[in-house]
Amino acid sequence: MNIGLFGYGKMGKMIEQLAVQRNHCIVAKIDVDTKEVDYSTMDIAIDFSSPEAAFTNIKGCLEHNVPVISGTTGWLKDYDEAISLCKEKNGAFIYASNFSLGVNLFFELNCYLAKMMHNLPQYKVAIEETHHLQKLDAPSGTAITLAEGIIESTDYQGWQMDKSSDHNIPIISKDC
Repeated sequence: MNIGLFGYGKMGKMIEQLAVQRNHCIVAKIDVDTKEVDYSTMDIAIDFSSPEAAFTNIKGCLEHNVPVISGTTGWLKDYDEAISLCKEKNGAFIYASNFSLGVNLFFELNCYLAKMMHNLPQYKVAIEETHHLQKLDAPSGTAITLAEGIIESTDYQGWQMDKSSDHNIPIISKDC
């Protein structure tokens, strides 16, 4: 498979290493300094870029009929537009805030626990996460997905960084 990598940081390099080990070909490495993108060589694109670049990358792929997978977080204000474009172009697009099987099992457990706690108002929810020093966004998409899972099943209305209130879940992000 011919893969275009959007974002050539820590994750992009790891994906390249795994793809090459599995006999796939990396046909493009698009990063902040890339001026032009040749979509014609790509069978698929994988986006682990920056929040500022993600939607542009996804849009470019969909407009050029390249299926795209994105694990970039922090760009979701444009998510509905990406979904609309995908439908309009009859394209293929997958987004996840975290692709780890274990974390996705944790998301499901989190939703189950939130339903159980709904009738226990004496318990207050907070999310605390610890990042490596190279982490570019805070809170992480994983923390936001956890908060959204809790919000769906409780009376919480949203989440806030470092602030606690009766209606919002505080998310505290720390570097290690």
